Amino acid sequence: MNTWRARLLPPTLAIVFSAVLCSVVLLVSGADPLSTLAEMIAQVGRGTTAVDIVNTAGAYYLVAIAAAIGFQMNLLNIGIEGQCRLAACVAAIVGGAASLPVGLHAALVVVVGAVTGALWCGIAAVLKVYRGVSEVISTIMLNTLSIGVIAFLVRTFGEMRGNTQGTEIIPASGLVPGIPLGGAGTVFGLVLLAVLVGIGYAVLIDRTRYGFELRASGLSPTAAVVGGVNSKRMIMSAMLLSGAIAGLAGLPEILGRDHTFMINFPTGYGFAGLAIALLGRNHPIGVAFGALLWSFLDKSSLTLDNIGVPKEIVTILQGAIVLSVVVAYELVRRRELAAEQRRVGRALGTAATPAAAGTGGERA
Repeated sequence: MNTWRARLLPPTLAIVFSAVLCSVVLLVSGADPLSTLAEMIAQVGRGTTAVDIVNTAGAYYLVAIAAAIGFQMNLLNIGIEGQCRLAACVAAIVGGAASLPVGLHAALVVVVGAVTGALWCGIAAVLKVYRGVSEVISTIMLNTLSIGVIAFLVRTFGEMRGNTQGTEIIPASGLVPGIPLGGAGTVFGLVLLAVLVGIGYAVLIDRTRYGFELRASGLSPTAAVVGGVNSKRMIMSAMLLSGAIAGLAGLPEILGRDHTFMINFPTGYGFAGLAIALLGRNHPIGVAFGALLWSFLDKSSLTLDNIGVPKEIVTILQGAIVLSVVVAYELVRRRELAAEQRRVGRALGTAATPAAAGTGGERA
């Protein structure tokens, strides 16, 4: 019973907290919460909104899984944003310059994206393992550095296209066909890659020794080392894997729609991934729901603007939801910990009473 209560109570509380907070925010802004929610839900069935939500959720899912891998070891990979954008840029450059058969060309672009993300994150991993530099500081600095590197690469290998600059167009042989749904739009083909990554992550964490060592290192680094886990190897591998997955996040849009990396490539994926990983509690299914919810709220901003509600409300709603989840799980965690302490206390008291009685009897 306690197990099910611990599983069901936190999300239930999170839903209640977020509903209350979001309603208060909407009321303060002068909007009716019920009519606003109804409009947000109704817009999903209009035009290509539903497909757009799925396509964006695929990218969000990848960056969230990248963040979740770091969270498993208590590593905060703030650099997902830079890893995602730089990997997309390098992969687009290679894809535009290469000439390979269909299939191999797209595979090359995907591999280049993953390797670039891993190498860029690997810089922070090396600094942490061999110099003790906090990954938070190093990845933040690498985010800033990636902006300059991207600008240099686009200027060197790119071309002017209208009022902006981008890399060469990737030939048709390097593209990944989508799933056409008629007037509803086309689902990016690499959304399926996000599904495969999620399955791989679930198997890795729950079914392999590496996953066990990863979780053990996060729960208690000292105990893990005593148990024979190489902490340096775990940090390096976790950050490289996190960077590789982050490097895949920008590819669905490039290989499915844009076919090039533009200097105005969307930003914010990396930081959204951190929030979504918290929202999904690092669980592959929870993260999937979190990515869909985040994408749904993103697409709702235009609808809210059309009905007179400031679109910035969406950002507040996203923050309120994450805050609600964190608070709910922390409250339940503390409640379960206190209950466990009481159970242990009662058990020790029950064991001590017969022992004391037996000692008294012997003395008599």
